[in-house]
Amino acid sequence: MEKEKTSVLVVDDIANTREDIKRLLYFEEDIIVVGEAGDGEEALRQVQELKPDVVLMDINMPGMDGIMATEAIFNSVPDTAIIIISIQGEPEYLKKAMAAGARDYLVKPLSSNELSETIRRVSYSCKTRASRLTAVSSTETKAEPAEPELPANRIIVIFSSKGGVGKTTLSCNLAVCLAQERRKKVALVDLNLQGGDVSVMLNLLPKGTIADLVKEEDGIEYSLINSFMAPHMSGLKILPAPLRPEEADVITSAHIVEILTMLKNHYDFIVVDTTPFFNDMTLSAMEIADDILLTFTRDLAAIKHVATDLEILETLALSDKVKLVLNRATLDYGIKINELEKRLNQAPAVILPYDEKTVLSSVNKGHPFVLTHHNTRIAQSIRSFSREFSIADKDGPAEAPVKKSFVAKLFSL
Repeated sequence: MEKEKTSVLVVDDIANTREDIKRLLYFEEDIIVVGEAGDGEEALRQVQELKPDVVLMDINMPGMDGIMATEAIFNSVPDTAIIIISIQGEPEYLKKAMAAGARDYLVKPLSSNELSETIRRVSYSCKTRASRLTAVSSTETKAEPAEPELPANRIIVIFSSKGGVGKTTLSCNLAVCLAQERRKKVALVDLNLQGGDVSVMLNLLPKGTIADLVKEEDGIEYSLINSFMAPHMSGLKILPAPLRPEEADVITSAHIVEILTMLKNHYDFIVVDTTPFFNDMTLSAMEIADDILLTFTRDLAAIKHVATDLEILETLALSDKVKLVLNRATLDYGIKINELEKRLNQAPAVILPYDEKTVLSSVNKGHPFVLTHHNTRIAQSIRSFSREFSIADKDGPAEAPVKKSFVAKLFSL
């Protein structure tokens, strides 16, 4: 039986560029170009008529530009995935594209392999997500209304589109805390594939990485995954990021979904540290996650990033999973509390106090401060926060945490 081809619509206001893109895909047997458009309005009409799997969208076009067209297509034909292809490589364009509903962003010039692999990855991810949503919807229509149940096991994704806000530090210390304080079986996955520091922060010399894992020819099974998990003295198990950036090229979103799903069947908690970019692998992890921890600080740049992150996740229908983590909080500097809460439209789930001495000592020695400085306020804050993550196990349902106002949390530091 012939494998179903991925249908593609090419959108660019320059005819030569459209021809170049079609030429790049000409020899890809599993990809077929079903149409093309020269502007956003024509693209919207073509998508509604042809229902392609993927749209390759330029940004700078007359009339309705690529960002506006992406948002219109995302809202009217959500099963069609959109990949932006542009000469604009600035982060602001990437954020606007993802907020509008794009699934990936490629910068010209690009190779035939880069383009085709991105199309396959994005199409696979969207079809997988659609199947999951259909299955959930079917189950919900047959079942009687019931109270939300705690997940059997829990995937916690930690993210920020801004670097330097303590995302990896939080990932390591929260994972260690869940493993040691809560006595749970915990896996920590370093999904910052081109620059992950989890192994460094935990003082580990891994024998293998996630890149080595996916290269195995026998297929991914739990026993294989477990053989690549590096043990930590806290009881935590770590799946390290590749040692070199170029090794990340062998990893796809399908690999990530498969690995995280298998780990969830065997671990109580899976903590996932991520790259500071919205890409298809990060989004795939977020889609199967139970919690998304958006980490930020009180400086203007970080708040701008987290506000944009919230908008993107709301567009992707993932905002119900979000918990905000305010790091390095003090009363001495930063945006005023009432302005911050108003801007983000929600209060942080936890506020971590500023403690540069403890954190730097911990990072430099490779020992999590929840172990070595367990009496500090920052360690106590993470320990308390870890108790908010409950799973449906023999411990039974957790007591509902007493909620404090944003201001009360900060003044209790």
